[in-house]
Amino acid sequence: MPASHRPGLRVSVGVVIPESELSWRFSRSSGPGGQGVNTANSRVELVWDAASSSALSPAQRQRLFERLGGRLVDGVLTIAASEHRAQLRNRDAARERLAALIAEALRPPAPPRRPTKPSRGSKERRLKAKQRRTDVKQMRRRPRDI
Repeated sequence: MPASHRPGLRVSVGVVIPESELSWRFSRSSGPGGQGVNTANSRVELVWDAASSSALSPAQRQRLFERLGGRLVDGVLTIAASEHRAQLRNRDAARERLAALIAEALRPPAPPRRPTKPSRGSKERRLKAKQRRTDVKQMRRRPRDI
């Protein structure tokens, strides 16, 4: 489906960014393309204002700002793509990258680790292995006269 007819950018099951919130900037790419690099505006910048987005709940927006705070400038996230020669492929790459970045940032945190003690068997195996290494190294030593 062409980019202009998409209903929005699907980030996860419950989050879809409306196409109207995404803005694009185009410039000349420094990447591959030979002589075409000097004429075609194939570099793409995808700009999304996360601070005023209607796609996020307040809790999601808070989590996004905590995790992507270093990448946001005044609440705006910018993704640049210039790895392909064609502008359309760079647009798709930027959309995919934005969706992946937001999905990763919105994922709930992992449950805290519950500390456990090593079992008796694992302690014994560890000590036996250490003893074996000690024996091997002692056998390599030069014999001593007492």
